[in-house]
Order: sequence, then structure tokens, then C-alpha cells
Amino acid sequence: MTRRALLAIVPGLLLMSCGEAPVSKAPEAPPEPVTGLHALFQVYAQARNWAPDIKVVRFSSRNVPELKAQPGKAGAWQVLFASESLGQTRSYTFSVYDESETLRQGIFSDPPGPLSSDIHSFVIGDASADSDKAWEVARSHGEKYASEHPDMPISYLLEPDSEKGGPAWRVVWGLSTATSSFSVLVDAHTGEYVRSLH
Repeated sequence: MTRRALLAIVPGLLLMSCGEAPVSKAPEAPPEPVTGLHALFQVYAQARNWAPDIKVVRFSSRNVPELKAQPGKAGAWQVLFASESLGQTRSYTFSVYDESETLRQGIFSDPPGPLSSDIHSFVIGDASADSDKAWEVARSHGEKYASEHPDMPISYLLEPDSEKGGPAWRVVWGLSTATSSFSVLVDAHTGEYVRSLH
């Protein structure tokens, strides 16, 4: 092949090589469960648009069977806020997974309801120990029960402790406090063990 012929076909070869190659799309990673405070602070930022004086009444994990369980984490969380200025409460849900019409990925709120006078709440800043820390403490104080029930799902509940007044994590062996026979309370401010409930 002459030099002139070679020079004539090189631009064509270069153009062909610049064409878009088919891009193989990497499979999307499954969503990861998150810690409680990670979810709570995201929901809090949105809920302050509803009422700037909101306090936390109750915050709990929701079981998402499609996601692999991780210690101290959950695929969905639900919080009930109270606003004294509005005299209302409002529930918000945070989820990393589209499970159903009622549990979709993102942050969603329910309509406000009335605030009763006997509801106890706490300011969000009083909770500085996260759910993964609470799990570690609860696991060390519930080692015997945990080893006897290795496949039992774990639930997390954050609310004011009736005895101490401040917020406490309740790490529950089971899907709810109503059906559980063992749980551990951990101070949500200090991260210290409070007591075990049988």
C-alpha cells in the first residue's frame, strides 16, 4: 500500500474508532438500610417546613423483608412529630426502598392530627447516640437472649423514657414491643445502658 493510499484511509479509520461503543450499564446496587439518626435528621429537615417548633414523640424502624438486615439499621423509619404552636402531631415515613403503595422510596407525610395534652416529646438535639450504637450496647447486655434467638428480627424504637424523661432507644427482639419478650433500653443522649425489659 502506498503512502498516499494509507493517508487517505487513516481519517476514515479514526472516525470509525470515535463512534460510540455500546455502553454496558452496570447493574444498580440494591438500596442499603440506614441508621436511625441518618433518617431522622433528613425527615426533620423536611418536617420543619410544616412547623418550625417540632419535637419528636416517637421514632421507630419498619421492617422491609426485601432488604438484608444490618445491625443498627433499617430500610424504613417512621416518626411522629408534635408541634405545640399548631396543637398538632404529624407522622412522616422515610424509606430507601419501594415496597408498596404505602411504603415508597423517599420521605412522605400523613395528614396532621390533634395533639393531646398527655403526649411526651423531646427535642431532636437530645438524641446524639445513633441506633447502631444502641444495637452494640443492647447486644452486649442481651448476649444470652440473642444467641438463643439468632434469626429473630430486631426493631428499634426511640421515645422519651418514662423513668428518666430523656430519649432512649429501645432495641427490641421481634417486630414490635407488643409481641417481644425481650428488649434493651439505651440512653439516646449518652449511649449508655439503661435497663433490660423482659
